[in-house]
This record gives sequence, structure tokens and C-alpha cells, in this order.
Amino acid sequence: MSGITRSNGATEKKLFESEITELIIGSAMIVHSTLGPGLLESVYETCLEYELISAGLVVERQKQLPISYKGINLDDGLRMDMVVNGLVVIELKCVEKLQPVHDAQLYTYLKLSGIRTGLLINFYTKLLKDGIKRIVC
Repeated sequence: MSGITRSNGATEKKLFESEITELIIGSAMIVHSTLGPGLLESVYETCLEYELISAGLVVERQKQLPISYKGINLDDGLRMDMVVNGLVVIELKCVEKLQPVHDAQLYTYLKLSGIRTGLLINFYTKLLKDGIKRIVC
């Protein structure tokens, strides 16, 4: 299992994907309970980034994911909504219902990035717990 070290004053703690996903889900629930459903995805993304950084996590927002196809590098590749501590990809949605294409999108990000764990979070739901899906490759 991969982990990353986070400094907490005099002590250091190694965080694993499962611990990071718990922190992400808790932070997403704070954002959702504060703002409610129905806003633009970019609003939730900005607020979630704030919460995650406040929790001491490293957040890369709109991280570019280059694509290489048969020796051709595509400069305009893909953009992942968030990568947290280099170990978890977050794909945010604001849709009435998650569709299989959303799962496929996250699976592709995980495959191409080499990151094993991803969270699909749909902020449009009344209860956020109904809009969270964890995917591990």
C-alpha cells in the first residue's frame, strides 16, 4: 500500500489511500452541508480544495494528464479535477444521476496516471453519501 508522510508539528504520520479518502469524504461532506446541492461544479471544487488544504493535504487541481498514443504525445491531454497527495484522484460531478460514463472517465484517469484509488463525488445529491463512489484499480 502506498503512503505519503505528512508533518504534524513534532510528529509525522504516514497516510495511506484509505486514510486520505476518509479525509476527502469528510471534507466533501462539510462543503455539501454548508452549501447544499445545485451549484456549479467549480464552486464545489474550490471549496473542497480549501477544506483539503486546511486538513494538511497536498492538492493538485485541474492536473493535466498527458496522453501518449503510439509514440505521439498529445499536449492537450486530459485534466483530472483533483489529485490529493499524489495518491487519490477526485472526479467531481453535479449531475442528477451518475452514469456509467462517469465511472469510465475515472477508470481512464486512474489507468493513465498510474494512481490506484479514485473518488467520484456527485454534489447534486440531497445526501452526499448517496453521491460518492470509491474506485480502486
